[in-house]
Amino acid sequence: MNTKVLQEEKSIKSGDRRVNKTVNRRNQSRAEGNGGAKTDRHTYMTRTPIPKLITMLAVPTIISMLVTAIYNAADTFFVGRISTEATAAVGLVFSVMAIIQALGFACGQGSGSYLSRMLGKGDLKEANQMASTGFALALIVGVAVAVLGNLFLDPLCRLVGASQATLADTRAYMRIILIGAPFMTGQFVINNQLRYQGSAMYAMVGLMAGAIMNIGLDPLLIFVFDLGVSGAALATVGGQIISFIVLFIGSRKGENIHASLGDVRLNPHFLKEIVNAGIPSLFRQGLAAAATLLLNTSAGAFGGDAAIAGMSIVTRVMMFQASALIGFGQGYQPVASFNYGAKLGKRVREGYLFCVKYGTIYLAAVGALCVIFAPQVVAFFRNDPAVIAVGIVALRWQASVLWLMAPIVMTNMMFQSMGKGFVASVTSSMRNGIFFIPLIIILPRILGLKGVEITQAVADVLSAACAIPLAARELARLKED
Repeated sequence: MNTKVLQEEKSIKSGDRRVNKTVNRRNQSRAEGNGGAKTDRHTYMTRTPIPKLITMLAVPTIISMLVTAIYNAADTFFVGRISTEATAAVGLVFSVMAIIQALGFACGQGSGSYLSRMLGKGDLKEANQMASTGFALALIVGVAVAVLGNLFLDPLCRLVGASQATLADTRAYMRIILIGAPFMTGQFVINNQLRYQGSAMYAMVGLMAGAIMNIGLDPLLIFVFDLGVSGAALATVGGQIISFIVLFIGSRKGENIHASLGDVRLNPHFLKEIVNAGIPSLFRQGLAAAATLLLNTSAGAFGGDAAIAGMSIVTRVMMFQASALIGFGQGYQPVASFNYGAKLGKRVREGYLFCVKYGTIYLAAVGALCVIFAPQVVAFFRNDPAVIAVGIVALRWQASVLWLMAPIVMTNMMFQSMGKGFVASVTSSMRNGIFFIPLIIILPRILGLKGVEITQAVADVLSAACAIPLAARELARLKED
């Protein structure tokens, strides 16, 4: 009797072991089917030391941002060889390009932040649907901008501040830029989604391909084919199309989330998440466009087309200086989103402090160089005494407080990556909206052209004074998590 019982118990245990092996194999199969090396990605994003992880992710994005800034400056440089009016026209259209970028970044950052948090939680189905929805929404928005913008082209040119002298160049440049809007919004979405998955290298290759195309086409179309500002616009759009194609191909490689028509879900849930995490980018970029518009209007009123050209050059130069910081922050964003989704608040905090420290050091160094060599920097783009006079003053003021962008930008990126839409919207709105817009209206009325030249510097000081306390409170909370 005892022998029988022992045999039955052995049989049951043996059966349990077989069942457990089967279940383990089934679970392993499910994990592989849900994303292949999901565990490897999760381990990489949550266990790699923060300085090493951010550096690995940031280097490609820094290179991408620097190259993007170079080809943005390339238009200004080559157009500057044509005339002061052409330089002013490109600066005027920049506000429209900023709006297009704002829409693309809103869809890209909104969908990218959410899909990264879903990857941190291990929900690949939700991540796939969000990637597809964000991409589809960006294309729809881009087509709408292209159609409506060209239907109301002349009123739009007047709205951005085109004078009778610059109207023809502004119209020619803007028409082509608007046609390329769907490719711009689409490539911004794919770029952001790739970064948020930790695939910064694919994102870098896509942007660099477009940048190289733009820089190569600029002199060819402007001077060889004698297309003037239209050639500059064609070069810009051509570069955006190449970036779109390369990024789309890159998004289909390896472990990357694959956007597909069948996964598009334009429903309230996904749209709400895109808006929640994407609205800070829309505010930041959209207000930058509004700020540029008001800046050009004030510059034109107090200094004419030469002042517009001078401020446009300074804007491009400062964007170039800040591009490395933004690339650094974009390396931090997937780390913040992924680890926040994985309930690892201390890693989010550590990454923020790391980025602010080295971002401040970098910006202080390049800001000092801009203060010292301001005349040479402005003259490089347009050797016109009236343009240089305005540019020197504005560049020195902005460069002297450039280092404050580190805490301002990183605070915004931290809140946005954590999905805290309201406070992220506030921090993203300060520099180009909450402070800049009232200042650009008030200061020129009191100080004339000097007020135009110093507005951005004053806005940066006030923005940092607000962003730092907000960041300190959140860092204290993350330290306790």
